[in-house]
Amino acid sequence: MEKTFTCIECPLGCTITAKREKDELLISGNTCPKGKAYVEAEMTEPKRILTTTVKLKNGNMLPVKTDKAIKKENLFLAMKKISLLCFSSPIKIGDILVENFLDGANLIATDNAF
Repeated sequence: MEKTFTCIECPLGCTITAKREKDELLISGNTCPKGKAYVEAEMTEPKRILTTTVKLKNGNMLPVKTDKAIKKENLFLAMKKISLLCFSSPIKIGDILVENFLDGANLIATDNAF
């Protein structure tokens, strides 16, 4: 099976093709090594940084994100866990709200709440 990717690792946006032949992953079209690494990761264990919001006790919402990528397959689990959370102010941008939230990533505030 052949799969085509648009690399997001640098401004070039290379169109990269990956194909599995037996136990080997054949990658072509990348201009730099970052593209090859990107496609290898996407083919073996895709990950994403999760950005969303959490509830505050005052009724407002606070934007948050994971401080590193989590497995793509765990995004729905992460959102389910986040839906159960509620925090009190004050919170400063960069505060860790949940340490080791999922896949070793912390959940951090991306704005202030006073």
